[in-house]
Amino acid sequence: MQPLSLTLGFHGAARTVTGSCLEIAAGNRRILVDCGLFQGSRTLEALNHEPLPFDVAAIEAVILTHAHIDHSGLLPRLAAQGWQGPIWCTPQTADLLGPMLADSGRIHEYEAERRNRRRDRAGEAPFVPIYTEADAVAAAGLARAVSLEDWFEAAPGLRARLWNAGHILGAASVEIEAAGVRLLCSGDLGPDNKAFLPDPATARGFDAVVCEATYGGTVRERVSLYERRRQLADEINEAMARGGNLVIPAFALERTQELLLDIVMLSKAGAIGNAQLFVDSPLANKVTEVYRRHLDTLEDTGGGDIFAHPAIHTVGTPAESMRLNTVSGAIIMAASGMCEAGRIRHHLGHNLPRRESTILFAGFQAEGSLGRVILDGASRVRMSGRDVTVRAQVRHIDSYSAHADQAELLDWIAAAGPIAGSLFLDHGEAGAIETLAAAARGRGLAPDVITPELGDSYAVQAGQAARRLKRGRQQLRTAVGRDWQNDYADLASGLKQRLGAIRDDRARQRAIARMRRILDEFARRPQRG
Repeated sequence: MQPLSLTLGFHGAARTVTGSCLEIAAGNRRILVDCGLFQGSRTLEALNHEPLPFDVAAIEAVILTHAHIDHSGLLPRLAAQGWQGPIWCTPQTADLLGPMLADSGRIHEYEAERRNRRRDRAGEAPFVPIYTEADAVAAAGLARAVSLEDWFEAAPGLRARLWNAGHILGAASVEIEAAGVRLLCSGDLGPDNKAFLPDPATARGFDAVVCEATYGGTVRERVSLYERRRQLADEINEAMARGGNLVIPAFALERTQELLLDIVMLSKAGAIGNAQLFVDSPLANKVTEVYRRHLDTLEDTGGGDIFAHPAIHTVGTPAESMRLNTVSGAIIMAASGMCEAGRIRHHLGHNLPRRESTILFAGFQAEGSLGRVILDGASRVRMSGRDVTVRAQVRHIDSYSAHADQAELLDWIAAAGPIAGSLFLDHGEAGAIETLAAAARGRGLAPDVITPELGDSYAVQAGQAARRLKRGRQQLRTAVGRDWQNDYADLASGLKQRLGAIRDDRARQRAIARMRRILDEFARRPQRG
């Protein structure tokens, strides 16, 4: 008789931090844990347009760890193909899913329309959005709320319960029992002593654990809530002293609300003068209303509605957003947090060239994202087909991370132990994953530590190390990280300036001719698989 086993298919967030999607099969029963959008380089984002790497009709349920788009953002593709759920999640996640997915659908429709209007796409096939707002609304309607630590049957023969992950409002880890196997999936884990939320919790003793590794290579200095606010006050006061705006790219979900909490507390304490704050994100404003509905579950708010402070000004229409071009000495907070879409790009275009302005990053910037390019010190960036010079002060504050660092991840893994079989590390860039894997092996946290790649699948049996069944396609592995389009944007953004540094026009013409010959030579070479 064949021993019982689960099959795990890593369709996303393997050696990258976006696109979370784990397929779990027990016999002919199949579910997903998360179904997220890839974000970052154009090559990585192109995976969102490919056929889904699993049989949609065979998926009986989705267990959603939380509402961030890199975990939930492809659910509308399921709905667009007629899939009808259920999507199991916490009540808070169910409330957040509506505004989060609807906004994502609008962005995809807008981006498709914008790309199709660009002159450099003349003659190309129309760009089609991944899904529409209507698809997103349909997907959000499939959410089925379940309380933390209550067992439920996700699909026949697969029972599960959710544990507080301490990451954002409603975030959960997922415990699954099926085919005689106990499995734990971390989702995204928050750090200890995070605002709003209690520390992560878990059950103990599993055959296999899948743990995120976003900050697996980082050990942060422990910073209290008081110290974090003091750091933010210093950044705000220094930015205001320069006379320009302080622009904060902020994720609409959780990061914006945490920053609002701290800015209100600093304002009440008189620590930041009369700084005015504009929240230019319709999505963030809708999410904040969800937080208001769950105020009784939030910690550190002082018992009142901290989101009703007079220093906070919400920005609604695009016209109101454009009027912020006329202000100086203000704090402007806008999404997206990695600067890949949304109104933040407008504010970056206006403020990056201004020496008196400050750009403050308070969140993780994925490799290949515009935010990462700016944070890494680019002197010019390419945005919406044009070059933008970076003259503004670029600052980074790391004490707002919603992710556990290496020490906290290791402690959580240890708390979930003993692990009888394999520890899988995903949702991290390659360096972070390998560093965390070495540390986990060094502490003896599992007999077997696996770092899967996109498209890999494994068989998991009770009490045994997992066995790889299939490797992912080569092109999936090469999609992770910076791509040729990042390198092209770097080259194009400084090309005119570099040509101008050549001594005369004839030398410039020779340089251009040589570049053309090199490109033609590579185009004629046989393509390698």
